[in-house]
Amino acid sequence: MLSVILLVLFILFAHKLAPREKAEHAHIHGAGQIGLLAAVALFGVDYFTSYYYATGEMMSALHPYGLQDKAFIAVAVIAFANFAFGLLYMFSLGPFNEGGGSYTASMRYLWPTLSLIVAVALIQDYVLTIVVSALSGGDQLLSILGLYGRDWRYHFGIGALLAAVTWYLTIRGRGESARVVFSLIAVFGLLTLTMAVGLVAAHLKGVPPVPLQEAPKAVSLGQAMLHMLTAAMKGMVALTGLEAVSNGIQFMHDEDAGIVKWGKKHLARLDWLWRFYGGKSGIGRFVQTSFLFYGGLTTLFVTTFAVRFDVFDGTLGRTLVGNLAFIGFNEIPGGIMLFWAYQIVAVLMLAAASMTALQDAQATEWRDVAIGEIPEAIVYRDPRGTFTRSVTITFGVAVLIMLLVRGQTTVAVPFYGVGVFMPITAMGLAVRRHVLIHFNGRARRWGATAATFVTILAGMVFLGQLIGKWHEGGWIALLGFSILTLLAHVVLLSPYGHREPRQIDRIVHEKARVEGAMASIVKWQAFRMQEYRYRLMIGIASFLELFGIGQQQRSLALAGGQGGVVPMRQLAHMMAAGGTRRASTSTDDKPEAKAVEAADDTSLAHIHLPPHIVRHRIIVPIDDLHQGTLTALRYAQSLSQDVTAVHVSMDSAETGTLQRRWPTWGDGVRLVILDSPHNMVLEPLLEYIQRMMELHRPNEIITIVVPQSIRPRWWSNLMRTQMAVLLRLSLPFETGIVITDVPYVLDGDEA
Repeated sequence: MLSVILLVLFILFAHKLAPREKAEHAHIHGAGQIGLLAAVALFGVDYFTSYYYATGEMMSALHPYGLQDKAFIAVAVIAFANFAFGLLYMFSLGPFNEGGGSYTASMRYLWPTLSLIVAVALIQDYVLTIVVSALSGGDQLLSILGLYGRDWRYHFGIGALLAAVTWYLTIRGRGESARVVFSLIAVFGLLTLTMAVGLVAAHLKGVPPVPLQEAPKAVSLGQAMLHMLTAAMKGMVALTGLEAVSNGIQFMHDEDAGIVKWGKKHLARLDWLWRFYGGKSGIGRFVQTSFLFYGGLTTLFVTTFAVRFDVFDGTLGRTLVGNLAFIGFNEIPGGIMLFWAYQIVAVLMLAAASMTALQDAQATEWRDVAIGEIPEAIVYRDPRGTFTRSVTITFGVAVLIMLLVRGQTTVAVPFYGVGVFMPITAMGLAVRRHVLIHFNGRARRWGATAATFVTILAGMVFLGQLIGKWHEGGWIALLGFSILTLLAHVVLLSPYGHREPRQIDRIVHEKARVEGAMASIVKWQAFRMQEYRYRLMIGIASFLELFGIGQQQRSLALAGGQGGVVPMRQLAHMMAAGGTRRASTSTDDKPEAKAVEAADDTSLAHIHLPPHIVRHRIIVPIDDLHQGTLTALRYAQSLSQDVTAVHVSMDSAETGTLQRRWPTWGDGVRLVILDSPHNMVLEPLLEYIQRMMELHRPNEIITIVVPQSIRPRWWSNLMRTQMAVLLRLSLPFETGIVITDVPYVLDGDEA
């Protein structure tokens, strides 16, 4: 009777606490936008449910060799990593609060190549999250019946069914999904506390351990250390949750949570704390705060009682958590009902854990479509704010992988959790770069040191994941990751990867229905990726031409009227010499030459002379006063007296210095300052150029003169910003505009 009463109370409490989406929320915040409790549910469930399988996988690497007593070393490593990486991502939600996670961070401060690799790693990890969560849910269900590990078809069938349920809930919209998942998390938390009380009672009563089922295998010291590394890596599989929150912040309300509003009103002296947890960044930080200690505490809790009662995955046909639940709930009158309820909640929560992956897959994939990594047909957003095609494709790939691993969670886990440490490493590098640029003094020194330490730690864990899981399939994870990265580059370089400005606008505003700062950031990312695509194509073509392969060819109408194909260099020489040859050739004794001239006259009949240019407007984008700026201005003044220098302001102090120096060094040229609230150069400049284009007449022309630094080595030039190239990519079909660059050599100080 007590068990029934407790269960009913837990369900009622969870239902009462669960968030509810009201009709007006879609108009206030936008379709599919969520608040604090819903964010905890959708972006925390994957992390919370790792409790069901992470410790079991960790112990499975130790107990066959009698090393379970040493598991607390692995627990300490897991707890420290959770804390360190959690702090990194909590800080990152300040500068990178428009979604995209480490993808956005690496695009802003690192290199497009790394951004592309990060995007691939995240998609791979989201798919594997669905695989591991759904299969683990099937394990828990079979654990109730004592059928764990009996037939792989049961595991696969149940896992695929649970993933299908999650897919259905996801396409129903975030509001409805969040209410269901939050209720499950609340019931899970209350039942886990009840189970903990029962386990303590069983320990105090002296309940004996489960008899040893097989003798441990003997291992050397080196083998024991490798098993310890494997155990720590297997228990550290749910850190995708950190990246999930950072990526999914784009779906959160940009307003203070209720507790923050209360704190600002009643505890004003803690204003620094409420500012840290304010807005959508604060909502994400609340979720990630729960991650700081959760992984370490739950792993310690399960490990302690696993060692005490000598139970592991597979013992008595149950999972590790299933065995502990059976022991703990048996200490409560009618506890068998709570045991069944706990296992059913586990099944449902593990199914719901796939929701985090599906939410972040759609958050990532529409960006990947915008930049050219995925074909445009993938992106479609329904009226509820869900990218249904992305969700469906991700679900389908996950089910296929479940079949390939024959429904075995243990086989899937070595592939899972490997790739996520690449994005964490990239985030550490980006945060370090951000700190060095925007901080001074002690904050700069300590911040950079902390970011460097976390970056090195993430890199070590990434290598540890590969080494520790190598013999179980870690090498396949590395191979698959490499192949996916290569395929992503192939798609980007193919015609499917080309994105014109109008196409990017259509994808972002019409298909994804994204506006505001997030839209501006994604468009900037798309422009940067197209610039990277352009550089990559030039680099590949230049490399191949070193071996005489794939020289660019162009069709050339020869003087005799016959078509031909010649290499680009020959074409340039022929065009340069063509006028001389034609002038020195007599047409009196060559009838075919006269025929060609007659044909030329006919082809020019429809051409009209353009109007004379009456105004030549020059725009010179500048970042600061230096030798390149002055050289470009002097060249611009040689073309026209109508010259305007344009500076995009991203630092008020630097802009003020430029304005003070301009009367002395600007030589009378107009200076226009453009604001850039999101620290982007290209977008404000393009808007200014578009305004000028709208004002210009057919008898006017605009020339953009770009100062371009050059280095003696060609690869150094490729690493520097090519503003003229970006402008040409952004304005490919505009007439009446000329874009040119004025090269200048960097001296030692500027380099």
